[in-house]
Amino acid sequence: MFSVRIHGRGGQGAVTAAELLSVAAFAEDRHAQAFPTFGSERTGAPVVSFCRLDDRPIRLHEPVTRPDALIVQDPTLLHQVDLFAGLDDRGYLLVNTSHSLEELGLGDLVARLSPVHVAAVPATEIAREHLGRPLPNAALLGAFAGLTGQVTLASVADAIRGRFPGEVGAGNVRAAWVAHDRVLEHLAAVLAHRDGSRADA
Repeated sequence: MFSVRIHGRGGQGAVTAAELLSVAAFAEDRHAQAFPTFGSERTGAPVVSFCRLDDRPIRLHEPVTRPDALIVQDPTLLHQVDLFAGLDDRGYLLVNTSHSLEELGLGDLVARLSPVHVAAVPATEIAREHLGRPLPNAALLGAFAGLTGQVTLASVADAIRGRFPGEVGAGNVRAAWVAHDRVLEHLAAVLAHRDGSRADA
């Protein structure tokens, strides 16, 4: 089973992101579940949503306490909420930011994770450019597909189109594609740097 925890604020689409991820997994003949938990149901309040993916029926229904992947939709949450609880050294971390994770004070956390399991993506800026609205969830799902390989970008795009018809869906799909490609470029650079360091050793 692969468990995902998404941290965001009300109005950013954290709940929708988990639902779309589950739909993408269903399209690939996998089992999935998605559900949220709310501290307060108001715009701007911290929101957490969860998604589990598996090749077998999922019988767990409690919140994800030990995520395999953590998606942070809003970097202002980094020092307000214990976002990283339960994330072990094999986990994936995806953060919506235009800064490096080291600049955000996450150097120690990044150092203990695999460099190919970590990515920072300016999802809000990408969404603003391709959708005209600062909603990062679709872009982050594209980035998630590229970072983890748990779902394909094509399935993510189909899930988005199914939920958002017309130009809204098309804009979200464009944002997902751009974020996906940025993550792949980032991973290629990480691998090239690692291979170069080994060759110099």
